[in-house]
Amino acid sequence: MPSPRVPPLDLRELLDLAEAASPVEAVDVVADAMAAMLSATDVWFWITDLSGRAVARFGGTGANAARVQQRGVEDVPVVPLAGTVYETVLRSQRPDLRSDRDGSTLVVPVTDRGDTMGVVEVRTANPPDATVVASVAAAARALAYVVVGARRHTDLFEWAQRSAPFSLAAEIQRRLLPSAYTCEAGQFTVSGWLEPANAVGGDTFDYALDRDSLHLSITDAVGHDVTAALLATVLVGSLRNGRRHQLDLRAQAASANDALVASSGPGEFVTGQLVRVDRVHARLAIVNAGHPLPYRVRGGAVTTVDLAVDLPFGLYPHHEFAAQPVDLRPGDRIVLVTDGILERNAERLDVQALLARTADRHPREVVYTLGEEVLAATGGDLRDDATVVCLDWHG
Repeated sequence: MPSPRVPPLDLRELLDLAEAASPVEAVDVVADAMAAMLSATDVWFWITDLSGRAVARFGGTGANAARVQQRGVEDVPVVPLAGTVYETVLRSQRPDLRSDRDGSTLVVPVTDRGDTMGVVEVRTANPPDATVVASVAAAARALAYVVVGARRHTDLFEWAQRSAPFSLAAEIQRRLLPSAYTCEAGQFTVSGWLEPANAVGGDTFDYALDRDSLHLSITDAVGHDVTAALLATVLVGSLRNGRRHQLDLRAQAASANDALVASSGPGEFVTGQLVRVDRVHARLAIVNAGHPLPYRVRGGAVTTVDLAVDLPFGLYPHHEFAAQPVDLRPGDRIVLVTDGILERNAERLDVQALLARTADRHPREVVYTLGEEVLAATGGDLRDDATVVCLDWHG
């Protein structure tokens, strides 16, 4: 006798249920509805840890039972990614279906414009067909929008992504980073990653897209801990303010520099690079404020981008920065790094060889791999933040 057929999901009903639920309960409501529609025994949402090396079972069917109160604090199951089906799905961005005598397990990615938020795991007594797998994958994409909307109203998502407590400096630094580390947008893909040092080193990266341009930045404040984080706060806040006032690249740099001069003391400065990509004319310009040179990957060959080195931000008021043009062609990859990638106890890492080896990978994988290699080269003892931004220009 054939096994009962698993029905596909009603996506509209799922979204209506999510919209009617509170932000705290939206994921669980969607999971319960998916379980009912699929006759599934379990539907779980595993959210990626901020370290990128684990997933936490944030919500799903039986969610309340999975949350254990320990000394008044919620505790949820956490699984290291290495070697798991969750890692395979997150990296490949493809569903994984496995069946055994106990039933079937389907794992699909939850991703928004290339930003990997986690996975949905569905357990059913009978194997789903291709139509059902496709409907679950579509529901997972919809769940990504539910998460994006819900997390604006609660700290629970942020809490679930932290495998260790943050210091005050790390909390400040986290607020300076973009809410999504990856963005796919047709003409380009951009992705960033930050490996924090034992004492936060004041690194940041940022990006923003407008109708005609893509703006990128990578910065490194002198010092460590709260002092470095506060310097970074002034600079990044001023850069965003200038960008939102639609200042050109040189004016953004000048405004941020003057703000930092006014708010810092002797010997306090920030190095960095500001990038503007003119998406209409496919032109790229960089302000290089005392920062390590970027890399270009073109046709599999890796070179440094030849730039004049300007003063760091925060040394002298009213300094006029140069916006230097950089040749940009379809298929180019531009990689920005901070000195935590290049020096001190990470100096054994051959960045150019690694970029050549990963030339065919998604930018999300490139920046993560660089972070992993830095940790391996330093034995996990980072003495400075290591940050990387990877831009693929598709044209």
